[in-house]
Amino acid sequence: MTLYQKLALPGKKFAVLIDPDQYTVQALIATVYAAQETGVNLILVGGSLVSDRIDATIELIKKNTDVPVVLFPGSLMQLSNKADAILLLSLISGRNPDYLIGNHVLAAPFLKKSGMEILPTGYILVGEGNGSAVEYISNTRPIPSNKHDIVVATAIAGELMGNQLIYLESGSGACKTISPELIREVKRNISIPLLVGGGIRHAVQVQEIIAAGADIVVVGNAIERDSKSLEILAKAVHN
Repeated sequence: MTLYQKLALPGKKFAVLIDPDQYTVQALIATVYAAQETGVNLILVGGSLVSDRIDATIELIKKNTDVPVVLFPGSLMQLSNKADAILLLSLISGRNPDYLIGNHVLAAPFLKKSGMEILPTGYILVGEGNGSAVEYISNTRPIPSNKHDIVVATAIAGELMGNQLIYLESGSGACKTISPELIREVKRNISIPLLVGGGIRHAVQVQEIIAAGADIVVVGNAIERDSKSLEILAKAVHN
């Protein structure tokens, strides 16, 4: 069974986003151990700005867990053939051609030879344009969070274009999560798995996002300095 087939199975799933630049070796091992113990389904690796630690980070993660490791690349510099799969992100909320197809063309020969499972993902940035790292690096503006019709239409377009996943993101370290109302509307209009991330810090937020229809909840910043919070957030997903 492919990773995508596993992700498409019924049941809610929990993903942890690891930014290599935010972890010491000791902190990374502690987080990976906690992920293994708490039933995390997916470990994403990447970020807006990442140094040359991608390979070493992935190897360390895989040495300490059997949870699938998936690249979440913020740039071409974050490619690695050490992961199990890659979210091949198309930033469909923006109009920067580099993040729609340009970087994909440059990465294609490497990805073709890598042996990794490729997971085409429609990536939709939602927010108020307050200068998130994703917004700044990608040189795109998010879709305003009150423009539900535009977000929904964008998600539908992403599925019709052949993406296997839709990822709603409010930006790294966002003050607000994607609203349950918006999640509910998007999920009602697509038939592929829906990931939701950004600004998630508390179990009640996880429960609201799951109840609204998200298939995979993604948490990053909230666990960077406190891996113990993983257990609380994981229980909110799986209970």
